[in-house]
Amino acid sequence: MANIDKNPRVIVALDYPAAEPALELVAGLDPSLCRLKVGKEMFTRLGPGFVENLTARGFEVFLDLKFHDIPNTVAAACGAAADLGVWMINLHASGGRRMMETAMERLEQRSARPLLVAVTILTSLGDADIAEVGYGGTTAESVLRLARLTGQSGLDGIVCSPREASEVRRELGEDFLLVTPGVRPASASQDDQKRVMTPLDALNNGADMLVIGRPVTASADPLGSLRTIQDSIAAFV
Repeated sequence: MANIDKNPRVIVALDYPAAEPALELVAGLDPSLCRLKVGKEMFTRLGPGFVENLTARGFEVFLDLKFHDIPNTVAAACGAAADLGVWMINLHASGGRRMMETAMERLEQRSARPLLVAVTILTSLGDADIAEVGYGGTTAESVLRLARLTGQSGLDGIVCSPREASEVRRELGEDFLLVTPGVRPASASQDDQKRVMTPLDALNNGADMLVIGRPVTASADPLGSLRTIQDSIAAFV
């Protein structure tokens, strides 16, 4: 496992259809208070240069592309992502042990590498959804099974709902990184997430990193909202 600096614990999700509003938001944020997440839409529209722009501004970037393919293809993609200087990348644990091990082997050839975490079950899915696509058992059981496989494959941690974090923490230990979307301040809408928790509750439940989007990005005062969230979790920072 890498030596992981967990602060700042908030990762702001940049989900915009164009560069201008994203960069306007970023200009008003502070790299000491948050990291940034770039997902599929923004990366597809704006490409590697946008990510390099963010890192040049002093932000650590979580490149959230959820790689899922044959092992060599995923390993090559992880290597390309690492070339951008990102802080963390992810893949789907459901791609299997060999895919995860091959990706980590590729990254460990570097003198400095990004963190590599695996997505377990998307936070938009509930028990009925995973049953429909063929998963046995409950959502929580599937998350734990995939978390075990991720740990055995040598990755740094997983992406999971904060509601499953406590059980994963008990089984995988303190050094296993838990990155949790589905985090909303108590006053915020749940939007399209089904398994949500407040920032403080998520940390109390075992989460390490909090992915937060619209409560910051849709706020009239994004930096103020970010500071409010940081104040609410100050005991953990």
